[in-house]
Amino acid sequence: MIEGVKIIELATHEDERGFFRELVRAGDGSLSGGFGQLSHSLVRKGVLKAWHAHKKQEQWNYAVCGLLKVALHDSRPQSPTCGKTFEFLAGEGQPARAYSFPPGVLHGYKCLEGPVHIIYLTSGVYDPENDEVRLPHDDPSTGYDWQADGEGEGL
Repeated sequence: MIEGVKIIELATHEDERGFFRELVRAGDGSLSGGFGQLSHSLVRKGVLKAWHAHKKQEQWNYAVCGLLKVALHDSRPQSPTCGKTFEFLAGEGQPARAYSFPPGVLHGYKCLEGPVHIIYLTSGVYDPENDEVRLPHDDPSTGYDWQADGEGEGL
């Protein structure tokens, strides 16, 4: 696991009508940096979005439907887990959970079954000039292969 990353198990209340799932609640610690923005993204099957990080913001993600291969890479020099990568599956057929990560953790995902609808909260608002870090998906500094079958930690 990566220092500061949280996997949040979500309770699901299901009956013959469907289910109810509470995603985030004020004060539950899911987004300790406060609330800045709520966003919704649609990702089509086969699309890879990586690598992206924030300089200042914490982020919380939840895959509503579809299936994602998620990878998080710690690029923070002062972190005890600097250089480590954590990967897992999120979405349909997986445990009901959300995940969050602090500033400086590179994140990305590949849509394995889609489309995926992903909801995400950030502790700040979109600010590409002062908060964005982007690297190509094949940046050698991560040592991560998006084409691998996923035998790493968490899968």
